[in-house]
Amino acid sequence: MGFFDKLKQGLGKTKSSIDEKINDVFSNFRKVDEELLEELEEVLVMSDIGVETSVKIIDELRTKIKKEKIQDEENVKIALKEIMKNILEIADPSLNIETKPSVILVVGVNGVGKTTSIGKIANNLVKQGKKVVIAAADTFRAAAVEQLEIWAERSKSIIVKKEEGSDPASVVFEAIQKTKELNADVLIIDTAGRLHNKKYLMDELFKIRKVIEKEMENASKETLLVLDAETGQNAISQVKAFKETTDITGLVLTKLDGTAKGGVVIGIVSENQIPVKFIGVGEQIDDMQIFNAEEFLNAII
Repeated sequence: MGFFDKLKQGLGKTKSSIDEKINDVFSNFRKVDEELLEELEEVLVMSDIGVETSVKIIDELRTKIKKEKIQDEENVKIALKEIMKNILEIADPSLNIETKPSVILVVGVNGVGKTTSIGKIANNLVKQGKKVVIAAADTFRAAAVEQLEIWAERSKSIIVKKEEGSDPASVVFEAIQKTKELNADVLIIDTAGRLHNKKYLMDELFKIRKVIEKEMENASKETLLVLDAETGQNAISQVKAFKETTDITGLVLTKLDGTAKGGVVIGIVSENQIPVKFIGVGEQIDDMQIFNAEEFLNAII
């Protein structure tokens, strides 16, 4: 199965939620008017895109309809997708890993699929012929390290770990030395995700960043925030909370295959101006791919 087919299958619940509701709206209207736009706005809000973004999309659609004199359902749909595509294509979705080595810092609350995402991203890079080192810097949960070891093995990556309760920054320091020693291409760093203690999280990330800046000053750097699409609007508040603690360069959306709330992707990007870099649409190791806005929208509308 090609990735677009996988995407279509994985986003089936979101498609049912958005596409069917949009079609229902059109079946009740004979002309493109203000009432139609109000109904469409309601559909977008109900599809977890969020109030702010839904209003913005419909405002743009209203302007486009007037300017281009759109009078039929099909062209309204095309215009709607175009507006959404412009929102999602705010930046290049590919990873910034120009230098050798490069570093990817991965953050996110516990339970969003952070460890699994690291394993899948590592697998993606190894398949491109890159040598990958993974730093198990979430030292507060033994289970996180064990899970990461399994994923490192599956993705043919090298893991650097220390005993539970170790200083995360010291794990990162050792992993950087290992990356240099092995002449590896990419270092991926897992971090603890405890948003309920933001001050502690901030201090921890600050220490880790300090080590990275000192030891890998000229390296390409990415900070990816992993979000569980199933949490819908809650994912938007997670982005805002993490933005306060660290500079996020890209988003990873997991569990899109298990939810009808995939529309939240549009709201997250619109409200935060951070690009989606990867999306996960299944349990398999190769079910995470670089995000493509056009394919995503074609799969849901």
